[in-house]
Amino acid sequence: MQNEYYLKESKLVEKTEIEKEVELIRTIVKTREELKVANRNFEYAQDDLVDYYTYQIKANQAKLDYLIKLAKTKGIEVDMINDIKFTLWDEGEEAV
Repeated sequence: MQNEYYLKESKLVEKTEIEKEVELIRTIVKTREELKVANRNFEYAQDDLVDYYTYQIKANQAKLDYLIKLAKTKGIEVDMINDIKFTLWDEGEEAV
């Protein structure tokens, strides 16, 4: 007889609108930082890494454009993004 394992289904907890907005803002901040790092690394890249960082920059820029567009449709302003970023920075939590 084969051992069969079943996972118990659990109900997903729906996030509140505020939690969704904070997560979106954190993702924007994180993506912006990843884009900055990719740009810095591109400056010193050699050989095949030039292509790698070029694609990474393009991917992060496309993701950032999408997230900002999504934030605008939800009425989130850039000032709110910066406020959250600096608030997280002041609290000692890593700005993700």
